[in-house]
Amino acid sequence: MPNACPDRLVVALAYDGLCIFEFGIAVEVFGLERPEMGPDWYRFAVAGIEPGPLRATGGIRIAVDGGLDLLAEAGTVVVPGWCGAAAPVPEPLCAALRAAAARGARVISLCSGAFVLAAAGLLAGRRATTHWRYLDALARAAPDAVLVPDVLYVDEGTVLTAAGSAAGIDLCLHLVRRDFGPEAANLVARRLVVPPHREGSQRQRVERPVPTAREGARLSPLLDRVRTRLDRPHTLATLAAEAGMSPRTFLRRFRATTGTTPAAWLLAERLASARALLETGARPIDDIAAACGFGSAATLRHHFRTRLGTSPARYRAGLVTA
Repeated sequence: MPNACPDRLVVALAYDGLCIFEFGIAVEVFGLERPEMGPDWYRFAVAGIEPGPLRATGGIRIAVDGGLDLLAEAGTVVVPGWCGAAAPVPEPLCAALRAAAARGARVISLCSGAFVLAAAGLLAGRRATTHWRYLDALARAAPDAVLVPDVLYVDEGTVLTAAGSAAGIDLCLHLVRRDFGPEAANLVARRLVVPPHREGSQRQRVERPVPTAREGARLSPLLDRVRTRLDRPHTLATLAAEAGMSPRTFLRRFRATTGTTPAAWLLAERLASARALLETGARPIDDIAAACGFGSAATLRHHFRTRLGTSPARYRAGLVTA
């Protein structure tokens, strides 16, 4: 069930030198009019943390709706990426964030915005994350925080932190899912043309996203073939044999290439295929389950509930009303 939000007003911070990508994520998810969501959808405002004309990166001028006083009304405060790990955070901003958090507002940071939360003392005793490049610096800035490396986002209830820039989309969609349920998050994701759900525990980066020429000659064609026959059973042993490797070697090279295990990759591909079939027609759920290799509708429903927090039927209903 969706969680109650203390107030639907989402306030995004703006400052001179604003990181425009992360700020844009907040605008896209929370700031656009979405009449299909009904009258209870978010309201949105921009709070300038300093007076005077504000310029974002690239020279874009920012107009704000008010100052830090807006945080006193917000149910959710979004802190976009900050100026830099070593850039000072004004004390009035820290005080306003602490006051907002104390009265129950949610405070979320995107990318390096975690340094603002650290300066305000909001990460003390909490799990948190940021872009992998800033983890060491954040550990120094917030020694009393429990940093979680190599995840997309961390939800600590009223304090939420996202990793690198694009992970902010995942965190914001996660918040929509908390507030309005998975169908609403699916609708917003479809408008954004992004996956409706990536787990917060998913890795930020893969060390070797492109296989070497030798591995590519074996793995890439194999993965393409598997995608065309998801309805068939696949095991580590059969995949390794088809790739011409021992299971141990195959598992090591598969993880190095994709950043995950064959079983996790196969489940993700099957779910992606099932979502695509649900989006594009009225094919029966049993047929989709068989076509994607789940075997039964019950198994497909189990994985949808576990990974997406909804059922295939409700997922389809949410998409076709967009």
